[in-house]
Amino acid sequence: MSDIVLKIIGLKVAYGGIQAVKGIDLEIGAGEVVTLIGANGAGKSTTLKAITCTHPWSGAIEYMGRSSAGLASYQLLAAGLAMVPEGRGVFARMTVTENLQMGAFLRNDSAAVAVDLEHQFATFPRLKERARQLAGTLSGGEQQMLAMARALMSRPKLLLLDEPSMGLSPMMVEKVFEVIGAVAAQKIPMLLVEQNARLALEAANRAYVMESGLITLAGRADDLLHDPKVREAYLGEATA
Repeated sequence: MSDIVLKIIGLKVAYGGIQAVKGIDLEIGAGEVVTLIGANGAGKSTTLKAITCTHPWSGAIEYMGRSSAGLASYQLLAAGLAMVPEGRGVFARMTVTENLQMGAFLRNDSAAVAVDLEHQFATFPRLKERARQLAGTLSGGEQQMLAMARALMSRPKLLLLDEPSMGLSPMMVEKVFEVIGAVAAQKIPMLLVEQNARLALEAANRAYVMESGLITLAGRADDLLHDPKVREAYLGEATA
């Protein structure tokens, strides 16, 4: 595959004496949506923490052709790697507009930032309705929209999403995945960590299945969506 945006080789991550990620390989190409699915505790979110350099790791991580070793998370953000964290992580005491502006704090193109702000309000009309409202008073679904819009304000070259549908109503989950589809249409590469395996596989080009810190399956998302093992373990469908 040409134009590799993210390449991981032999990634290991430990918490004390517990090996949470046990030497995985993973890559994302330009314009690709890749999903990482697996049960709770499989090591998915820990993998994202390693990619963003918010937890120590060993092995090799290359972002945009350069090693991430020794870099701080803010340096990766400046290089275009943005993340929507599990639990949303909005600035509760700031307004919706201020949260979005924080997403662009490393940018110095104020006119383009203003255009992007209006674009996010057009994408998320509910956020425009609540532009002056404190983020901490929003519903869970609205906060998820805000977290995604804030990340997009940075004009990411790679977007990481950690459990974007967690705890949301079916209607909000549908809206979140509509936005993921719209971002994918812009050819922004994404790594989607998600427990809703069906939606994740339907949204992705390729997929990895993670179990107990290891990658146990990898391939085209369409193929894994119809794989008997995946259907039985993650889609709740019994196989003959």
